[in-house]
Amino acid sequence: MEDQDLLRYSRHILLEEFGIDGQARVSAAHALVIGVGGLGSPVVLYLAAAGVGHIALVDDDELDLTNLQRQVAHTTARVGMAKVDSAAEAMRAINPDISIETHRLRADDDLLARMVAAADVVIDCSDNFATRHAVNRACVTHGKPLVAGAAIRFDGQLSVYDTRDPASPCYACLFPPDADFEETRCAVLGVFAPVVGTIGTLQASEALKLLAGISPSLAGSLLMFDGRRTAFDTLRVARDPACSVCGHRPVG
Repeated sequence: MEDQDLLRYSRHILLEEFGIDGQARVSAAHALVIGVGGLGSPVVLYLAAAGVGHIALVDDDELDLTNLQRQVAHTTARVGMAKVDSAAEAMRAINPDISIETHRLRADDDLLARMVAAADVVIDCSDNFATRHAVNRACVTHGKPLVAGAAIRFDGQLSVYDTRDPASPCYACLFPPDADFEETRCAVLGVFAPVVGTIGTLQASEALKLLAGISPSLAGSLLMFDGRRTAFDTLRVARDPACSVCGHRPVG
């Protein structure tokens, strides 16, 4: 590690749990971020600042004025730009030494089959169930840890689904793809901006812990945030042996 890197990442290196070895793992890591909006903004900024060596961004949307209330990686001057390009510009301004890969595409099964296989960690910052389930299926197939977050109105939730632990549930164990969940969007119900910032920052934290080898993670727990009360609640969650996505895996 060069002197400039030791200086840039010194506050992480000073942490006993992180150290030079953890920083070396982070610098060599490949992270895949699905969605660079409200949740994805703090994720990509913190991953860039921490020096994650290669970060791939996937989002098919372009920036508009209504996004700027909460999507803090973007600026007024970049309205109309593809979100992946706007986010990459913000990330390079923080850390020009990392590699950033951008895909202005919807995260479908074909794209995910290629990109999840190459990643060390996947961070799902999408805003719809179809994408979340597609990302989860790819992570289960390729045995990659998934950090998934969601936020609407004043409420947020977060968990880690880590198929390297055969007892860990996948996203579909908690939210079965055939269940009748009501799809809600912030364009209809609104969202309190600091809630997406809180959940996105915690997603970045969980992803960096996984990459640096710091335990424990949130695997096996669902963290829920109530922005009205500024309160967190945690539920233990178990793998569903009958899950249509991961149910074939043996429990260790």
